[in-house]
Amino acid sequence: MNPMILKVIHIAGAFGVFTAMGAILLGPQESHRKLASMLHGISLVLLLLAGFALLKKPPMELHFWKVKLVVWLFLGVAPLLARKKIMPTPVLLLLTLGAGVLAAYMGFLGATKSF
Repeated sequence: MNPMILKVIHIAGAFGVFTAMGAILLGPQESHRKLASMLHGISLVLLLLAGFALLKKPPMELHFWKVKLVVWLFLGVAPLLARKKIMPTPVLLLLTLGAGVLAAYMGFLGATKSF
């Protein structure tokens, strides 16, 4: 598949994950949370599949993709942390944004050089 299409799907998945996280964390109505949870799950799957399709074969000697996988797992668990009130909403919002910045930085490092 064309790498440009995969990058667009990957970025669209990332936008979907963070849009859904904002709606889950800040949305007052339960009906909106259900739609946001569906968007969150679908976006996570798109993000994972497009990311691994871009890699083709994960470079085992480089660790950026492992860090991104841990970030992906954290973003997948974040709605549960919000729903069960395990973390305060502002803290969880800052952690998810920080995780997104870390994933973007790791993607940049993985695309430009090995570390």
